[in-house]
Amino acid sequence: MLFSATLSPDVDVMFLCVGHGDAKKFLAEQALPDHVRIIDLSYDHRLQSPSNGFLYGLPEVYRTTLNNSKQNISNPGCFATAIQLALVPLLSHKILCDDIHCTAITGSTGAGQSLNSAVHFTWRSSNVSVYKAFTHQHIPEVLRTVHEFQPDFDKKFHFVPIRGNFTRGILASVYTRFDGTQKEAEQIYAEYYADHPFVHLVEEQPDLKYVVNTNKCVLHIEVHDGIISIISVIDNLLKGAVGQAVQNMNLVFGLEETEGLYTKGSGF
Repeated sequence: MLFSATLSPDVDVMFLCVGHGDAKKFLAEQALPDHVRIIDLSYDHRLQSPSNGFLYGLPEVYRTTLNNSKQNISNPGCFATAIQLALVPLLSHKILCDDIHCTAITGSTGAGQSLNSAVHFTWRSSNVSVYKAFTHQHIPEVLRTVHEFQPDFDKKFHFVPIRGNFTRGILASVYTRFDGTQKEAEQIYAEYYADHPFVHLVEEQPDLKYVVNTNKCVLHIEVHDGIISIISVIDNLLKGAVGQAVQNMNLVFGLEETEGLYTKGSGF
C-alpha cells in the first residue's frame, strides 16, 4: 500500500502524482468518496475509454466533454501534449494522409522519477542523446487521438526523443505531407485555436524561453514542397503536466479555464 488516504469531506479533487503503474494500485486499495474527482498524472489511464471512468484530459481537443464532467481525468503525457497540439488542426479536417515524423528534445525534468546516470546533470551538461527511438510510451497515446479523428489512418508515426542538456521544456519538430499552401495551413491552425487561450501561433521559429514557466503551447508552421513542418514548444512541467492538470480541474468544476494559470515566460 502506498499510503492510507483519509480525506476531509471538504476535498473535491485529488491529483495523483505517483509513478506509472502505481495510480491503478492506489485506487484499487483506497475507498475514496464518490464525490472526489481524480486527476491522474500517470500513464495508467490514458489509453482507456471513458467507460472505465477516466476521460483523456487534453482540453484543446476534449474541452466540451471535460466541461462540468463527473468523471475522473487522465492527464496527457508531456511529449504527447506537444505533438498532439501540433497535429490536431490537421486531424480536425481529416487531412492527415501520410507518415508522421517527429524529433523532440526534453529537459532533465522530463526523465521520470527513477534515478540513473542519464538524469544526473553532470552527465547531461554539454551533452545530448537519443533514447527510446520509435518505442517511446507516448506513441500509442498520440495514435489514440489520431484514430479518434481519423479511424482509418493506417500510416506510421516515427518518433525520436532526445535528452537535452537543460532543465525544463520540450521542443518538438513535427512534419508530414500536406497538399495545401502556407496560407491555407495558417488559416486551419488559426481557426482551430481561435478560442483556446493557451495555444499561440507565431511567425518566427520559437525557442523554449517562449514557454518555460507558463502553461502555453507555442506553434510555428511552415509549408515546403508538399510538407508541413510544425514546431511545438511547451514547458513539460506545466502544460505537459501540472499546469494542464489545473486547466482540467478548472474545466471539470466549471471555473474559468485560465484560473491560476497566467504565469510569465522566463524569456520576457
